[in-house]
Order: sequence, then structure tokens, then C-alpha cells
Amino acid sequence: MALLKVKFDQKKRVKLAQGLWLMNWLSVLAGIIIFSLGLFLKIELRKRSDVMNNSESHFVPNSLIGMGVLSCVFNSLAGKICYDALDPTKYAKWKPWLKPYLAVCVLFNIALLLVTLCCFLMRGSLESTLAHGLKNGMKYYRDTDTPGRCFMKKTIDMLQIEFKCCGNNGFRDWFEIQWISNRYLDFSSKEVKDRIKSNVDGRYLVDGVPFSCCNPSSPRPCIQYQLTNNSAHYSYDHQTEELNLWVNGCRAALLSYYSGLMNSTGAVTLLAWLFEVTITIGLRYLHTALEGVSNPEDPESESEGWLLEKSISETWKAFLESLKKLGKSNQVEAEGADAGQAPEAG
Repeated sequence: MALLKVKFDQKKRVKLAQGLWLMNWLSVLAGIIIFSLGLFLKIELRKRSDVMNNSESHFVPNSLIGMGVLSCVFNSLAGKICYDALDPTKYAKWKPWLKPYLAVCVLFNIALLLVTLCCFLMRGSLESTLAHGLKNGMKYYRDTDTPGRCFMKKTIDMLQIEFKCCGNNGFRDWFEIQWISNRYLDFSSKEVKDRIKSNVDGRYLVDGVPFSCCNPSSPRPCIQYQLTNNSAHYSYDHQTEELNLWVNGCRAALLSYYSGLMNSTGAVTLLAWLFEVTITIGLRYLHTALEGVSNPEDPESESEGWLLEKSISETWKAFLESLKKLGKSNQVEAEGADAGQAPEAG
């Protein structure tokens, strides 16, 4: 028994074809939007690729770009099929290809759903990527004279200013690395020598942060050195006073920014997927309704359209049986090839 059977007359078939034609061209527009979102996301990730540890984060934007292109191609073709479905002579050339085309559309919808889920699930991998990337970026902050790293200082400073953040998890991360280049240290100074000697790795560590961590909205002039030394500043207590630095770490700020982008992109892609599923179902009804016309010479005759020719359980059983037959045929071919090789070996 057919699943979700619907009766169609000529007027309903024409309305269905016209509605699907319009929906397909709207889906082409949705494909362009998905392509644009993927391209925008890729550009945004490339802007900060220096503070990201790997290129896995580009999987989602690349997938969105590919899905956008495929959506435009498939829906343009489907729009042409729906337009030609109104003319029996034009529809005849599409008739043998419509069933395989519907199968490809189902696979496309599955792929689009997986990409949509990846948009919502990308946060975990992005968090670890940013954590390692920012840590390495801060480590190379001082290497302004090293080829390949001389731009890192500017990158980190612009990042902290743009996203109003400081350090990886917070401003104290700068206390654990030497972010001042040896080029700007006076090694004849007793203070510099004492600081370097007091460190096991021989690094010049200070309780200070780069200027880009300063919050310009603070009424007090920025205190970026000797942050933990209360006696170094007038009327200052680093444990109770609200510091005039950015409080949030850059990892959390970037993660929040990219998560917002990914969630918005995922919502748009989910809507496009629902639209695509609706179109695929409509195409299936149009296909079966046109196939079921009892008298092809009489376009006014009624027909029946359905989603599946059999019930879901029967369709699933038939699919499993076809897979078994395919496996058995491959096994027979392999055995025949082995039997043919045996006499040659003898």
C-alpha cells in the first residue's frame, strides 16, 4: 500500500508544478545565501589564522560553500523540470532521469543536514584550537625581529583591542611568559639581572601586560606594570580595586564571537534544509502523479501521487534485500574470477 497517497487532477498537478518552480528558485537564492555565509565565515577564520592551531576549523565554511553551489545547481535543474512538467512532450525527456535525480536530492538533503549539525557542534573543536593558538601567539609576541613572527605582536595587540580582551584566559597569562624582547632590555641593570636569575628558564618575567590590554573607558590612567605591587601606585590595591584592564580572556571572547556566527549560520542552513526537504517531497508527488496518469493522451484525467510506493517497513525490507542481492552478485563475480585464474596457474 502506498504511503501518503493523494489524488491529483490536471489543475492540482499544474498548481503543484508551478509552486515547486517558484520554491526551487527561492532555494537557489537560499543557496547563494549559504555560499555567502560560508565565504564570510572562511574570511573571518583566515583573519585570525595566526592564533588558531590547525586548519580543521575551515571544514565547516568549505562545506557551506560546497553546499551552496550544489544547492544552486540542483534547484536550477529542478526548476527546469517543474517548468517542463506542464508540457507532456518536454517532460518526456526528463522522465527516465527523474527517479535517479530524486535519489541524488535525498543524499544532498542528508549531507546538508550533517553540515547544519556541524555548525552547531563546532564550538568544542574551535575552543581547543583557539586555546593552543593563542598560547603560541603570546609566546611569539616578543619576536619582532624574527622572520615569520615579526607580525605577531601587531596581530595580538589588534586582537585584544578589537575584542576587548587580555591574554588567553585572562591578563595574568602575560605574567607567565616573557613578552618583552631582549632587544629592549638593559642587561647592565641590576633589576633586569635579578629578574632573569630568579627564573629557572632565564626569562625576564614581569607582573605587567601589553598596552593593548588597557581599557580606555577606565577613569584612571592605565596601570600595566607592577600590577601586583600595591606600594608602586598611589591609592591602589590589586585585590580589591577593579583594574583598568580588559577582564575577559581572548579565548572566551573569540569563542563567543565565532559561536554566534556559527549558530546564526546553522539556523539559516536549517531553514534552507527544511525548504529543500519540502521541495524533494513535492517533486516526488509530482513525479508519481505524472507517472500515474491513466490515459497519457487525456491530460485532464485524474491520477494518484504518493511519497513511497509501499509502507516504510516494506520499503526498508526491499532496500535490505537489494543490498543482499548486490553483495551476492559481487561474491559470485569474485569466485568466478578466482576459478578462471586457477587453470592458468596450473
